[in-house]
Amino acid sequence: MARVKRGVTARARHKKVVALAKGYRGRSKNCYRAALQRLEKALVYAYRDRRNRKRDFRRLWIVRINAAARQWGIKYSQLMKGMALCGIELNRKMLAEMAVNDKAAFEKVVSAVAGTCGYACAVNQQDK
Repeated sequence: MARVKRGVTARARHKKVVALAKGYRGRSKNCYRAALQRLEKALVYAYRDRRNRKRDFRRLWIVRINAAARQWGIKYSQLMKGMALCGIELNRKMLAEMAVNDKAAFEKVVSAVAGTCGYACAVNQQDK
């Protein structure tokens, strides 16, 4: 059986790692061992932050909804409970988008919730 020399595969593997480390600073961009360590750490961060991104956005949406709802004198928790009782099925992402970009539609949601649940909010006082 012929002897297998592994220089070609090793070179290809090293080139692949260094190519993936393109844009890194210092030795990490061109030294194989440093690039490999930095690349492994980057992949760990990417894996972790793909999960954290979901939490972060949900937290951001809740903060935006709460801020917009409080302008109308209703709390976030009251708004969400009222929406469930009214049968309004809007997710937090769309509700936050409405709160920021379509204030009239958000006001209608708040007034519908306030009317159904009897919450005293600024929307109801403007009507009177």
